[in-house]
Amino acid sequence: MQDRIREFVLTALAEMNYDVSEVTGDTDLGPAGLDLESLALADLSVQVEDEYGVKFDLDDMEGTALMTLDEFTKDVAARIASASATAGSAA
Repeated sequence: MQDRIREFVLTALAEMNYDVSEVTGDTDLGPAGLDLESLALADLSVQVEDEYGVKFDLDDMEGTALMTLDEFTKDVAARIASASATAGSAA
């Protein structure tokens, strides 16, 4: 699942005109790596929300800038699992 999320994120970033040719799992999303600005982080989060049905709030955005690509994809995978578990228990 994380690999699929990673590919989605990299594709989204490339479509947002970020150079992802040398991005690894250890690349920071924020200033120390890709240097995504808050608007780009918000755009990426909305795309992930739309694709995977998870939600991010404003506090999440601040933390996302400090994550590496692998940390972000792991977080998204955990949100998907949590949403699936919640949906399953509500049925």
